[in-house]
Amino acid sequence: MATRLNIIYEDNHLIALNKRAGDLIQGDITGDLPLPDQIKSYLKEKFNKPGKVFCGVIHRLDRPTTGVVLFARTSKSLQRMNKAFKERRTQKTYWAIVEGQLRGKDDLKHFLKKNRKNNKAIVFKRPEEGAKEARLSYRVLKTGDNFSLVEVQLHTGRHHQIRGQFSAIGHAIKGDVKYGARRAQRDKSICLHARTLTFNHPTTKEPTTVTAEAPLTFQPFVYELGSTSKTTLTL
Repeated sequence: MATRLNIIYEDNHLIALNKRAGDLIQGDITGDLPLPDQIKSYLKEKFNKPGKVFCGVIHRLDRPTTGVVLFARTSKSLQRMNKAFKERRTQKTYWAIVEGQLRGKDDLKHFLKKNRKNNKAIVFKRPEEGAKEARLSYRVLKTGDNFSLVEVQLHTGRHHQIRGQFSAIGHAIKGDVKYGARRAQRDKSICLHARTLTFNHPTTKEPTTVTAEAPLTFQPFVYELGSTSKTTLTL
């Protein structure tokens, strides 16, 4: 079980993983074992714990998304980190490969409403009843003939926000057929990666940044996205 987890940060209070596409954070109808249960097994084995092991879910990533996801090893850490996320005292940076050519940087503002029937965000340009404001900023890291690599900063935390907003401007995330991408990827992932998470540690209060390497699905586009200059970008 432990070998399945890609642990990128661990102390007595927190544990962070580089989540793989397909990993579940919360159990669903598939019956697949979610990450908190895998972490509990890992901690139980590592520390030879005879009783129950605690692992609290602090935040979530969509199943086809990869990258940094943080869990709490104590109830006190969970409470403090949940408060930090709620008050937006954390900073998340995402990388995404989107269809088409984008350049420079921009801010996006839409209004999103969750369609629970198909688990999808409905995106509006103007305020609508039941829709919540969604804001993000992005800058383009690389542009190629067919795709662009962008770095995204979220200013609100809405359901499927990045996926919905880039689709709304005509640049769906690569592989995200749910939001209009041309084709799916073989592993059913989408090219959306939680690159970094910055927060104040719940116990030491020290600023902490956890960084996750991009998955192999990003690698084939390093040269394509930099084809004009023949330079590469470390993913």
